[in-house]
Amino acid sequence: MSYPRFLFRAVSAATSGSFAFYTWMIALTAVFLVGANAWAHQVTDGMIRTNMSDHVSWGLYIANFTFMVGVAAGGVMMVIPAYLYKDKKMQDVVIIGELLAIAAIVTCLLFVIADLGRPDRAWHMLPGIGRFNFPVSMLTWDVIVLNGYLLLNLHVVGYLLYTRFLGKTPNPKWYKPFVLLSIVWAISIHSVTAFLYCGLGGRPFWNSALLAPRFLASAFVSGPAFILLTMVALQRFGRVKVPMAPMTTLVKIIRVTILINLLMIASEVFTEFYTGGSHTSSAKYLFLGHGEANALVPWIWTAIGLTVISALMFLKPRMVEQRRFLVAACILAFVGAWIEKGMGLIVPGFVPSTLHEFVEYLPSHIEWRIAAGIIAFGLLVYSASLKVAIPVLRGTMRLEPRAESQDPPQSERTEPA
Repeated sequence: MSYPRFLFRAVSAATSGSFAFYTWMIALTAVFLVGANAWAHQVTDGMIRTNMSDHVSWGLYIANFTFMVGVAAGGVMMVIPAYLYKDKKMQDVVIIGELLAIAAIVTCLLFVIADLGRPDRAWHMLPGIGRFNFPVSMLTWDVIVLNGYLLLNLHVVGYLLYTRFLGKTPNPKWYKPFVLLSIVWAISIHSVTAFLYCGLGGRPFWNSALLAPRFLASAFVSGPAFILLTMVALQRFGRVKVPMAPMTTLVKIIRVTILINLLMIASEVFTEFYTGGSHTSSAKYLFLGHGEANALVPWIWTAIGLTVISALMFLKPRMVEQRRFLVAACILAFVGAWIEKGMGLIVPGFVPSTLHEFVEYLPSHIEWRIAAGIIAFGLLVYSASLKVAIPVLRGTMRLEPRAESQDPPQSERTEPA
C-alpha cells in the first residue's frame, strides 16, 4: 500500500531537519505549551480569568479569529493568477498559499474554542447534533464556510502532494474544479464574517456597508504579506529557490489593496466624524478617547501609522530586489492589519455599551498566553506542512519502485501545483 508509505515519509520529513529547524520547532512547541497551560487555567476557573465582561464580551480571541480568517482568505491571491490567468510560474509556488490557508483556518477554529469558555459545548454548533439554527443565524453560515474552506484546501493539497509522491501527473478534473471553487469560497469566508458583525443592529460601529469590502481589502494585504515573508524565509534558511515572478506579482497585489484599504478607512472616518450623531461615539472613543477612557487610542493610531509607512514602502520600484526592505514592509503591513482588524475593530464595537457606559477592555495575561499558544500551534502546522510539501514538489521525496517489480517506473513529469 502506497498511502501508508506516504504518511510515514511525510511524518519523517516533518520531524527532521537542520539545527535551525529544530530550534524553530522547539521554540514554537514551548510557546504552545505555555498557551495550553493558560487555557487549562481558564477552563478550570472560568472566563473570569479574562478581562472580558458583560459589556465587552468579544475580546482578543475573536479579534485574532477575525484577522486569521483574513489571512486564510488572502491565500487565494496566489490561486487567482495561477489558475484563472494561467500564470505557470505562480503555479509552482501556489501550494504555499494553500498551506497557509489550512494553518490559518485551524488557528481560527482554536480561537473560537478558546472563546467558548466551555469547550465541551462546542457540539452545539455541529449540524444535526446541536441547535444549528440554519439558515437564520449568520454564525451557522460562518461555521459552514470556514469548515468547507478547510476541507477544500485539504483535498487540493493532499491530492497534489500524493500524486506527485507517486510520480504521477495530477488529473485536472480531481483538483481544478475544487481550486476554482476555493476562489469563491475564500471571498465568502471573510464576507460572511463581516456580515456576522454588520448584521448586529445594536452595534452601530459595525453597521457599515463597507465592512465586508474592508475585510477583503485588508485580507489581500495580510495574506500576501505573510506569503512573501515565507518565501524570503525559505530562500534564506531553507535554501529553496523561489522564482522572482510570483514575488513580484504579490508585491503588485499589495500595492493596490493596501491603498484601497486606506481609502476605505478614510471614508469610514470621514462619515463618522463629519456627519456626527449619537452613533459616532464608538469611533470617537477609538480615535480620540473619552475623558480618561483612551486605552485603544494608541492601538489604532499605531495601526494606521504602520499601514501608511508600509504603503509608501511598497510603492517603491523594484521592491522585490531589496529583501530587507521587503521584509520590513511586509511586517509593518501585517502588524498594521492585525491591529486595525482586531483591537481596532472588534473591541470598540462594544464601547460604549448599549447603556452608554464606557467600560474599557485590554487583554489579560491569560488571554495573551492563550493567543500566543494558538498562533504558535498554527505556525507549527504551517512549518511541518512546508517541510513535507517542499521535498515532494522538488521531486526528492518519491515512492521508490519495489525491487521485485519489473515494470518500468512511471513518468516523473508533473503538472505545476
